[in-house]
Amino acid sequence: MGKFTKSFLIGIAVLFSVAFFFSLFWSPATENPKQVTLGAVATDITAGKVKSVVVNGNDLQVSRVDGSSATSRKEAETGIIETLRNLGVSSTSLATVDVSVTSESGLKYWEGILISTLLPVVLILVFFWFIFRQAKTGASQAFNFGKVNIRLFSSNKDKVTFKDVAGLKEAKEELTEVVDFLKHPQKFLEIGARIPRGVLLVGPPGTGKTLLARAVAGESNVPFFHISASEFVEMFVGVGASRVRDLFQTAKRAAPSIIFIDEIDAVGRERGAGLGGGHDEREQTLNQILVEMDGFDRDTNVIVMAATNRPDILDAALLRPGRFDRRVVLDVPDINDREEILKIHCEGKHLDKSVDLRTVAVRTPGFSGADLANLVNEAAILAARHDEKTVSQTDILSSIEKVMLGPERRSRAISVKEKEITAYHEAGHALVAAMVKDADPVHKVSIISRGLAGGYTLKLPTEERHLRTKGQFLADLAVAFGGYVAEMTTFGDISTGSSSDIREATELAKGMVADYGMSKLGPRTFGRAEGMIFLGREISSEKDYSEEVGNEIDREINAFIRKTFDAAKNIVVQNKKVLDKIAKTLVEKETLEKEEFYSIIRSFNLKPVSISLR
Repeated sequence: MGKFTKSFLIGIAVLFSVAFFFSLFWSPATENPKQVTLGAVATDITAGKVKSVVVNGNDLQVSRVDGSSATSRKEAETGIIETLRNLGVSSTSLATVDVSVTSESGLKYWEGILISTLLPVVLILVFFWFIFRQAKTGASQAFNFGKVNIRLFSSNKDKVTFKDVAGLKEAKEELTEVVDFLKHPQKFLEIGARIPRGVLLVGPPGTGKTLLARAVAGESNVPFFHISASEFVEMFVGVGASRVRDLFQTAKRAAPSIIFIDEIDAVGRERGAGLGGGHDEREQTLNQILVEMDGFDRDTNVIVMAATNRPDILDAALLRPGRFDRRVVLDVPDINDREEILKIHCEGKHLDKSVDLRTVAVRTPGFSGADLANLVNEAAILAARHDEKTVSQTDILSSIEKVMLGPERRSRAISVKEKEITAYHEAGHALVAAMVKDADPVHKVSIISRGLAGGYTLKLPTEERHLRTKGQFLADLAVAFGGYVAEMTTFGDISTGSSSDIREATELAKGMVADYGMSKLGPRTFGRAEGMIFLGREISSEKDYSEEVGNEIDREINAFIRKTFDAAKNIVVQNKKVLDKIAKTLVEKETLEKEEFYSIIRSFNLKPVSISLR
């Protein structure tokens, strides 16, 4: 009703403005009469030449006996009869003239009535309205500053259920009990069970924490209040705590309901670990959240759900039973879940019949749900850019590399020499990967620049892995040095293209010794991570070993690097013809797919498992 009234008033104002505009310029479509003096009019009346006089305000319209017309003006203060008599016109002459008076209209009316009378009043009213409106807005902002800006998802348009969430079977099973709590709370209360206060969703970015929380609300058919934890914190002290109180009061009035706090680590970090002491705004907000969750009655049908990808930095009081009773871990999807997620995101897109989503799932290990959604969208954009009617398998596979490494940079100008160096570098990676046992198979080799990489060798595991062995780490180290030794043995020199490979190999060897206990130093870790949690990550490590042990650690790291480097060098030197063939083919074609690459390997009768680095 408010929108209708507003639209109606706007329509009236527009019509009024149009009418006013046209009235200013409208006049009858007649010939312009001759303008004469008032004395000439009096002379014509005395001579009997005037038939009628029409008075419109101070304007006179004179019609003569011969059919002509004229206009004139009189004084504003006197009437027409008195004026003519003052000019010597007799009563007898006036009796022969038809004198009539008409009211003002058109421009004269608006000037005389509206502009001179109503316009000042309207301007005064508009001025006071503006002043009161500004004052009211300021007062409203002052009183509503502590109100929380929450988003409510409760309509059918926003409804999400577990059917819309692919994978995450264990997480959905865990949250099914929460749905049952919200649907049938009395069943649990009668047996003496307490409804859980909070559920913490933990997982890497893009794994579907927010989507799963909305699915719980959709399955329960209850209001879902969504807010980011960063919206609690303001520069004014006490605002965050006030917004927390308002959020919980709103949710209690709508019970049964769900409160979802995204990125709770923004306010839930461990207290006393930063530089702000115990009185900063963030900690006061956290204190209020703890109080509100403790303040729930036993039968309060409100569940707090929160999401974070940094559970290690959350305050212990937030994680204790009675607050966040349950912790649901969301991991990156496996190959079957990735296939199901791809099917959901491919709905509504025109896919070619040749598209095999299973192959796409095999090529995307470690991709989260958000990564897969981005992948499908990039494939559709690529197909549209090429004026294709459907999304092909090639478009999807190209989008995988775009998501992982960035877009192709074919326009990047490189010399023939640099192209040859890049080809031998990538050929060295691929050759070592094909020859080393426990290395992942090569799926693609390319010297087309993507992102910051001059070229790349795409290696993918044959099956899902959750554990990695020492042999696999050694294989990865050897493959990392493949490009380095290929440049060194071919050109007698090395380039900066191996810098990232050397850095990653060093970090991997250090992890094998210091974190995984895979060296001769035995099963212990070296170095305890510590740092300032308020910065969001550890920035240093405490040295918990002696100088002598530190030297042993360095020797073990160097031993791993030297062992794998020598193995990679032996492979490249002993198979120089294979390396040349791969590199020359790359220079010619720029890209080698899995089948083309392994056809070259088989043509030299090489076995991919001929060398072991255990």
